[in-house]
Amino acid sequence: MDFTFTEDQLAFRDSIRSVLEKEVTPASIRARWQSDHGEDSAALNMLNELGVMALLVPEAQGGLGMDWVDFILLAETCGYAALPETVVDDAMVATGMLTDLVSLGQHVDQVSALLASMATGAKRVGCAHIINPYSNFAHRKDWMLLSNGNDVHLVPRSDLTLSAVNSVDKSRRLQKIDWTPSRRTRVADGEIGAGLQRAALNRGALGTAAQLLGLAQAMIRQSVDYTSTREQFGRAIGTNQAVKHLLADCAVSVEFAGPAVYRAAYTVSVAPQRADWAVSHAKAAAGAAAELCARNAIQSHGAMGYTWECDLQIWAKRAWALSKDWGDGGFHKNRIHEWLLQPNALLGPEFTFGKRYIEIAESAAA
Repeated sequence: MDFTFTEDQLAFRDSIRSVLEKEVTPASIRARWQSDHGEDSAALNMLNELGVMALLVPEAQGGLGMDWVDFILLAETCGYAALPETVVDDAMVATGMLTDLVSLGQHVDQVSALLASMATGAKRVGCAHIINPYSNFAHRKDWMLLSNGNDVHLVPRSDLTLSAVNSVDKSRRLQKIDWTPSRRTRVADGEIGAGLQRAALNRGALGTAAQLLGLAQAMIRQSVDYTSTREQFGRAIGTNQAVKHLLADCAVSVEFAGPAVYRAAYTVSVAPQRADWAVSHAKAAAGAAAELCARNAIQSHGAMGYTWECDLQIWAKRAWALSKDWGDGGFHKNRIHEWLLQPNALLGPEFTFGKRYIEIAESAAA
């Protein structure tokens, strides 16, 4: 069984990373902080032209019809570049919910038209979930998917009252959303609505975990670059064992978090009904890795790491914010705990490849 990414997936990841490294710089991110809306329209147009928003839209609605494994490397790359725009949440959560609505036969005509507009970048749809008290960049969306109990509503921005909320990360534009549910905006209820919200939680946590992984990698790279060139007493500070140990701990945590994120993307793609534990493992591992990298990277930079002028703060503050987004570490560890205590939990090395693998092996042996 081949667990590696394909050459096409890696090539697409590399091409997106090279574009983002040129276009999404610390200077351009700081410029966003001074703007009224907090986004770079040119960067969004560029990503739309590259087909990013069309990746997860079904082919029937004009998209590319790819899956979460195809998209996960792109989400990681967005984190590596500290992209402020909510491309990952819009593509993974909002597109996923709308696609599920079509597959369930709910408001097919309206939702299909909206998906087609999202694929081209003509319309933008966001999602607010009960686990996140505030929504990021809701003021820039044309529509919002909102929950009310088990109900899911598709609400135009004109029907929302938004109140700005400060964030530790100046790149985030959080808002408290006030709105009035109505039958006109309801697109799902009951078990269907509850299922959509559960899937949205998993996709949102998965996308956030991938971004945290990318943020952690970027902070390691910045710290290695800095400690390799910053000299003290005639030699680079990176030659000191204490600094090496800090960054080695970061590298180990990232190496352990990466497979958990990729495995969760695969599980969401092939068995979304059983993805809770895999997604929570990915989010908890990636969040812990990103927080460790932020702490050790700041320490590696010394006093400079705490200054406003140091670009490291962009990645560190994003990591602090996203580690709590779509459920914090405690929430996801509790979901893992609940899964481990199930009587039918497949635990142990004999279940590494899943129950179906064991059945095939036993059949072949017989």
